[in-house]
Amino acid sequence: MPDTRQEVLKMETCGCCSSRSFFTKEEKTEMLKEYKESLEKEAKGVGERIKQLEKE
Repeated sequence: MPDTRQEVLKMETCGCCSSRSFFTKEEKTEMLKEYKESLEKEAKGVGERIKQLEKE
């Protein structure tokens, strides 16, 4: 499975560096949902790390 972040970033470019140049609406939607989930997990991890640092 391709790196979702990279594929999402390529959606707004010419696609010259991607394995594919065109994605269906459904594919774009799914990639964006996966990217959003990844960002939410990252934000949760950052929040947990901040709490750890504040306790030290």
